[in-house]
Amino acid sequence: MTGKTAPAVARRFGIGLAVLALAATACTSGEAETQGGGTDAASADPAELVITPESGAEEVAPNSPIKVTAESGVITDVQVEQVVATEAAAEGESQDPDLYAMTGTLNGDATEWVSDWNLRPGAEVVVTATAENDAGEETEVVQEFTTLEAVAGQRLELASNWPVSGDTVGVGMPIVINFDLPVTNKAQVENSMEVISEQGVQGAWNWETDTMAVFRPEEYWEPHQAVSVDLHLAGVEASEGVYGVENHRIDFEVGRELIMTMHVPDHELVVNIDGEHDRTIEVSNGKASRRFDTTTSGTHVLMQRYEQMTMDSSTVGIPEGTPGAYNVDVQYAVRTSDSGEFLHEASYNGNIGSANTSNGCTNLRMDDARWIFENTLMGDVMETTGTDRELEWNNGWGFWQMSWDEWLAESATGEPQVTDGSGTPGSVHGEQ
Repeated sequence: MTGKTAPAVARRFGIGLAVLALAATACTSGEAETQGGGTDAASADPAELVITPESGAEEVAPNSPIKVTAESGVITDVQVEQVVATEAAAEGESQDPDLYAMTGTLNGDATEWVSDWNLRPGAEVVVTATAENDAGEETEVVQEFTTLEAVAGQRLELASNWPVSGDTVGVGMPIVINFDLPVTNKAQVENSMEVISEQGVQGAWNWETDTMAVFRPEEYWEPHQAVSVDLHLAGVEASEGVYGVENHRIDFEVGRELIMTMHVPDHELVVNIDGEHDRTIEVSNGKASRRFDTTTSGTHVLMQRYEQMTMDSSTVGIPEGTPGAYNVDVQYAVRTSDSGEFLHEASYNGNIGSANTSNGCTNLRMDDARWIFENTLMGDVMETTGTDRELEWNNGWGFWQMSWDEWLAESATGEPQVTDGSGTPGSVHGEQ
């Protein structure tokens, strides 16, 4: 049986249930045929199938659902094949059939099947549905239609993402998706992005901007597990007349749990790995003579890292020649915010371990800076306390600054997504 069964009042998604096989050949008829038989064949009504969109329809909106309904029988199989013109393939769209395998939701009495995801723009679509009556006789219906193309300038594409496939990250890692065009139909796009982890948890998407969606779980990820992100973007209507054109899959690992804690007045950074104390590192933080050089308190997530870096105050709004300006070369810099904070080597600072005299960064001795650079991961956590400057939720990856209730309330769906493969909380389709 292809597709998924669910109670009549429930809606379920998820690749963890059966995935529809791609049709091996393109059939050309919308007519039904019956076969098989049984002792009650003479008295049993043949199963009847209705498929929408109708056969021969052209330029169907890609965010239209496929619906299959059965009378005098139950649906036993639905297959969907989508073939995009070779011109689209030439533009670099992925043709991996696994990315476009269509799953569907079957109601409780197996009389209605609805596709879970949207359709590829500019595609020839073949739907093959099979139903069976009480006598075991089969009815098969094949229908073909085409979908509307996504035109230049109105094609939503993935611009970048963090993490990328193959990364191993820390337990605080958000999933950051950047689009090339603004998204207004945010709920439909959220529902098109399914996160699946080995240890299922509640999470939710949020939007830092109209082009940047961020997923985080309710609490830090459990360590030592695999996570996948299925971006079912093809066919989603991101805004009026703007359709996603390509699906993507991101596979990454959550590594060991490394959490650093730092109470700024204590001049030290405590490192715990998988719940065990690993080391305590002496530091010097911001001198706090003004807001700019006050180290931020809050939950920081480690971001990019640079083996060598020039710390130039002009990049954060303090030009050369003005009070507080600086320009210094450092080694082993790990970003903790977008407002200029790093963990980095500062051999020039003789107050490490005794006084806070930096411009807001966490200054380290060379050996300690090298250890952090070599032994931490993007997504590791640094929890900082002891100052009167709070890290903003949208400063770097400060997303843990929001409580779970606050984060969920800002999601366009307003509902959590459970990462156990059971699907997303709402519809990806447009109004029907």
